[in-house]
Amino acid sequence: MLRRTLLPVLLFTCALTAQARDLTVFAAASLQDAFAEIGQMYRQGGAHDVGFSFAASSALARQIEQGAPAAVFASADEQWMDYLQQRGLIVADTRKSLLGNQLVLVVPADSTATVELKPGFDFARLLGGRRWVTGDPRSVPVGRYAQEALTRLGVWQFARSRLVRAENVRAALALVERGEAAAGIVYATDAAVSRKVRVAAVFPADTHTPITYPMAIVSRQDSAAARDFVQFLQGPEAAATFRKFGFSVR
Repeated sequence: MLRRTLLPVLLFTCALTAQARDLTVFAAASLQDAFAEIGQMYRQGGAHDVGFSFAASSALARQIEQGAPAAVFASADEQWMDYLQQRGLIVADTRKSLLGNQLVLVVPADSTATVELKPGFDFARLLGGRRWVTGDPRSVPVGRYAQEALTRLGVWQFARSRLVRAENVRAALALVERGEAAAGIVYATDAAVSRKVRVAAVFPADTHTPITYPMAIVSRQDSAAARDFVQFLQGPEAAATFRKFGFSVR
C-alpha cells in the first residue's frame, strides 16, 4: 500500500524537477532506451533541452490529468491517449501513432522451458508451480495486451491465478531477470535489451490488439519547443534509432 501511495508523488516530483528544461517528455517505460538515445541526439544537434520521465502509460496519463508539466506524452497504447484526448488534455491534431511492437513471453536466460503459443497451451507446465509476471492488466498497457492474448488462447482463467501484477513493463522484466518469476509477458523491445532473459515465444499478432505508440503534445504545454521535438521524433534520425531498438516505425 505504501508503494502505491508514493508512486504518484514520486512521479510528480520528477516532473517538477524537470521544469527547468525547455520541455519534459512523459513516455512509456518501454521507450526508455530509445528515447534516451534520441534525446541525446536532439540536444547535440543544438536544439532545445529535453528531459524525460518514464513509467507506465497509466501513471503518466493520470499525472498529466493532475497538472504535471509534461509537454509531450508518448503512450504504449491508444487507450491512455484517448483518456487524455477525451478530457481535452492533448492537442488532437498533433497525435500520431508512430511505432509498433510485439508481445513476447520471456523466461530467465538459464531456463530451458519451451512453449508453443497455441489455443489451450499448457501454461501450468511452463510455470512448474511458480508464478508469472506482467504489467497490471487493470491499467498497464502490456498487461492489457497480455490478458487479451491469453484470453484468446483460452488460458486466462488459470493464468490470472498465478499472476504477479507489476507497476510497468520494466518492473515485470526485472522480476524475470532476477528469477523471481518463472516467466513474464513483455514487449519484444524490452526483451532485446536484456541478457538475463530469453524469448520463449512470440505471441501471434492475431491474439491481441495491435501494439501502437501514440504521441501528442499536451494542451497546457503547447510550444514551439514541443512541436520541434515531436517533429524530430518523426524524422529519419529518430526512425533509425527506433528500429535499432526493435520498434517498427509506422
